[in-house]
Amino acid sequence: SIASGIVAILVSRNIANWKLHVGLLMSSSLNMLLSAACCLGLLVAISVAIRDDGGVLMQGCNSTDRLVNARSPVPADCPFDTTRIYDTTLALWFPSMLLSAVEAGLSLWCFIVGLTLRGIGPCSHTYLKEQLEEEAVASISKGDPELAAPSQRLIGHHFPHA
Repeated sequence: SIASGIVAILVSRNIANWKLHVGLLMSSSLNMLLSAACCLGLLVAISVAIRDDGGVLMQGCNSTDRLVNARSPVPADCPFDTTRIYDTTLALWFPSMLLSAVEAGLSLWCFIVGLTLRGIGPCSHTYLKEQLEEEAVASISKGDPELAAPSQRLIGHHFPHA
């Protein structure tokens, strides 16, 4: 996630660098898949914990054959404090699942931006052209023709030097 964010920031500062576009595509797609898998895993864990009323959280705690769930008043022989294991687990897993889903969504957005910058998509050519034109105009207004030349060649426009 951090690497994808860094690459996205670098792409925003160097919009003409195609290597950064590819890096954004690769890092955001990998991050999107990992975040979606994390979200799905947490969803399964939450649903199993709720279905069994916390019994899955208590596995391995009781040496007898009697089933003990996390909400029962029967004390269990566990290496940890079982008083609030069910509530604490759910209180931590729900926000984690929500943040994983948000992370997957943001990674999907970065992936779409990477596709757009590479020229794939409905508005990809106009967006890149507009960004490069703005960059060329900004560098010409600064009076540095060497910085403006690559951008002008990319967009096919020649601006008069001031």
